[in-house]
Amino acid sequence: MSDADKQKILDAGSWQYFELGASHMLTGYDHLLFLFGVIFFLTKFKDVFKFITAFTVGHSITLIFATLYGIQANYFLIDAFIALTVVYKGFDNLDGFKKYLNTESPNLLWMVFAFGLIHGFGLSTRLQQLPLQEEGLVWNILAFNVGVEAGQIFALGLMILLLSGWRKTQSFQSFSKLANSGLLFVGTLLFIIQLHGYSHSAYPNDFPLNRDDHHHVHEEMQAESKPSALEGYKKKILLNENAHTHGDGTTHTH
Repeated sequence: MSDADKQKILDAGSWQYFELGASHMLTGYDHLLFLFGVIFFLTKFKDVFKFITAFTVGHSITLIFATLYGIQANYFLIDAFIALTVVYKGFDNLDGFKKYLNTESPNLLWMVFAFGLIHGFGLSTRLQQLPLQEEGLVWNILAFNVGVEAGQIFALGLMILLLSGWRKTQSFQSFSKLANSGLLFVGTLLFIIQLHGYSHSAYPNDFPLNRDDHHHVHEEMQAESKPSALEGYKKKILLNENAHTHGDGTTHTH
């Protein structure tokens, strides 16, 4: 959550929580990517309703109860799990279970519900970054959740319009594989980014805030993973420490 959101919510009522929930869903690209993958091949309204209901029930449970009881986790790790749900849906849409694992896909309805629980925990973790007031807490949590649903319905409406129009063109079959490969790639990229963020939050002393120092830390980490590179790195440091530049511009090394 941004500092602006934290400031805005200090004396906020239910309507402000509703707005925050809607905006958070509409800007939550990981949530939207997962939903896009879920409805990608669904053509009947009843199927869309069934799967989105399972997702909504799942994320509503963890959003409400985790926030109410103050259950938290590192938000980078939660977002990394959410990124994996995007990877999973792209892999599933590409029929990866049959092609590469020689097995049937797990029951999608239950998987969507389970992933909804993870997404809801992510939403709760973000919400708990705000200075929540005890007074009216339950109503504010519910308002936030309703806002999330409103944002979700709006986003889904646009996705359904896009997909229904796209399915009528010849390019849909040709590019459906590319689109779901994109989900797989972007989900993996988001997963790596979140793990990188987690390493900074879990080990802050190992990652200086200065950009140059930060870059050197990553160089050292990479060097440590390669013994030969580490030796070369150490020699470079020793040479720099022993090198003295004279007034005439020449460099003498001990």
